[in-house]
Amino acid sequence: MACANTSWSEEKLSDAELKRVQQYEVDVTLDPDTAHPRLILSEDGKQVHDGGVWKRLPDNPKRCTYFLFVLSRQSFSSGRFYIEVQVKDKTAWWLGMARESIDRKGLTEWTPETGYWTLQYGNGLFLFRDNPHVFLPLRAGLQKVGVFVDYDEGLVSFYDVEARVHIYSATGCTFTGPLYPILYDGDINSAPLIISPVNQTD
Repeated sequence: MACANTSWSEEKLSDAELKRVQQYEVDVTLDPDTAHPRLILSEDGKQVHDGGVWKRLPDNPKRCTYFLFVLSRQSFSSGRFYIEVQVKDKTAWWLGMARESIDRKGLTEWTPETGYWTLQYGNGLFLFRDNPHVFLPLRAGLQKVGVFVDYDEGLVSFYDVEARVHIYSATGCTFTGPLYPILYDGDINSAPLIISPVNQTD
């Protein structure tokens, strides 16, 4: 499941280039049946934060119980799709895409080989999780991350939406089965990670 090639850049995007991927925006909500027991989801399923308390919840094979993950209700098995996640005021987070078959109960290295295509931010580090990890330049003022996937082409790309900058792309990836947007909140504060609609203004 490894990706053949990876690349990062500080490439500034034109409005047209960013809008090209934004046109593939999909409407996703977070699935409470997958959320780690410490996570608190908003009623509309668009926001999540770590409440710091392990809630007593029914046993569910879909639930992530080792890492503080939550997956979306919606999955994608073809075509192109794009989401934006607000990370403002968070000091530790992971986000990206995950295969349906990931291990949700145990300790797993989050790499493409194990079904994760994710950015990680925290403790002064910013990286794409791979084997080995790809360390990226820290981005001052990062507020919103765009994630674009071309399933058929094996592409996952990440963008700094507000700065209109391409952060990183994994290419030549082999996807099998459905992909789900996945979020991790590593920050015990009230600021949530938010799945945000694309700003349609010019």
